Amino acid sequence: MAAVTAAAADRAVVVRAAETRAQRPSGAVSCGRRTPLKFASHACLSVLLALLCSCTNAARPPRLQRLPFTYEEGPSGNYNSGVRAILQDSSGAYWFGSHFEGVCRFDGERFQCFTEADGLSNNQVRSIQEDARGVVWFDTGVGISCFAGGAITSPTARRYDATSAWKLEAYDLWFKGNEAHGFNQMELEAGVYRSDGDAFSYLTFPLPRDRAVDDGYSVTGICRGKGGRVWIATYGAVFGFDGSTVSTIDGRRMGLRKGDGEPHVRCVFEDSRGRLWIGNNGAGVIVIDGSRTARLSELPGAGADAGGTVAPSLLRVFSIGEDRDGGIWIGTIGGGAWRYDGRTLRQFGEKDGLTTKDVVSIYRDRSGDLWVGGEGVFRFNGTGFERMY
Repeated sequence: MAAVTAAAADRAVVVRAAETRAQRPSGAVSCGRRTPLKFASHACLSVLLALLCSCTNAARPPRLQRLPFTYEEGPSGNYNSGVRAILQDSSGAYWFGSHFEGVCRFDGERFQCFTEADGLSNNQVRSIQEDARGVVWFDTGVGISCFAGGAITSPTARRYDATSAWKLEAYDLWFKGNEAHGFNQMELEAGVYRSDGDAFSYLTFPLPRDRAVDDGYSVTGICRGKGGRVWIATYGAVFGFDGSTVSTIDGRRMGLRKGDGEPHVRCVFEDSRGRLWIGNNGAGVIVIDGSRTARLSELPGAGADAGGTVAPSLLRVFSIGEDRDGGIWIGTIGGGAWRYDGRTLRQFGEKDGLTTKDVVSIYRDRSGDLWVGGEGVFRFNGTGFERMY
């Protein structure tokens, strides 16, 4: 199956979602509120326990081992519906966001899936976050949605009255622009949304006017680093905000040479040591450690192969993460996953149980286990991968 090219994958999937709020099912609550659980009476619980005890020898229903995603080619024919985002929420449930087919929640026993038909603003789910209240948020191809009170809703209210008033709080959330690519007539320029729990405020990037209206600064990834600082990846640059200053990491700061072309950033990640890892689709991995900038191949033990060239898949990097031991994981298009431990660089593929060649999400859960997503969901067991769903 052909791999994604440039920004086509992000544009191809999106049938523009309606800007009106999705109708909530009866009894649903908004993303900003919670309702108390209703408990069965003591008598009902007693009956239920008796029934359960009488069935101790009955076989439990088989656990579903696969997500209900088809992994078929997308509308453009050049990218499958892989698992693009993973989150374990505070209840312990896992969420898996797809490239074309909505999002699924697994509570340990069953999957519950949501699409546009259930109120999701768009079936492409690019990232999943949880706020301090336990509300789970989805940054989709078009718009923002959330899960609370057992239902999906898609708030549409936005603020555009203070686009340069950048702020940073410990519990705020950050989202890309409202469109699949570029920006709409309300946003006017490239930027990002910040949610403080009460409102979604649009903030524009500090760019000259001619570049501010360039859709090459569409957001491709967001991460939080030390001290809560936020890093925002766009195709053309990475922007950082530490609470006082918005910094820009462009192609020159990344050390890209003439033959490398323009940046095409697909992900950004700050590790536990404060190093910034930038994944490019075409130029591979750039590492910024303080004032020093290096390519992955320039790091100790991660040099070019015996032929003097970098493995081709390491030039197409779409996800980066870190395991509990400080190892850096790199997800590629076409080459599976790679792990760098500061001394050696190792590739993981089918022989290691990782049967997906495209790794577009890397996530460490609350127990410290490492998960990767692509054509399926896999968990690292210390030596190789097990396909979980």
